[in-house]
Amino acid sequence: MSTDIGDCIRRNLNRYFRDLDGETPHAIYDMVIASVEKPMLEVIMKQAAGNQTIAADMLGISRSTLRRKLTEYNLS
Repeated sequence: MSTDIGDCIRRNLNRYFRDLDGETPHAIYDMVIASVEKPMLEVIMKQAAGNQTIAADMLGISRSTLRRKLTEYNLS
């Protein structure tokens, strides 16, 4: 089994479509982003020992964007 993130997403999206059982899919982009973004933020914040400046640098985003995302996912 591959541990590549892209492969994991691909497998899970294929399973999602299989499990729809005829239902119409919607808001897939938001679903995938939320599914990936929150755990990514949790891991990065742990790796950065809670330091938002370091975490923002690791992610390649501004500290204000990181703060907004942490608040959005109730991680702050």
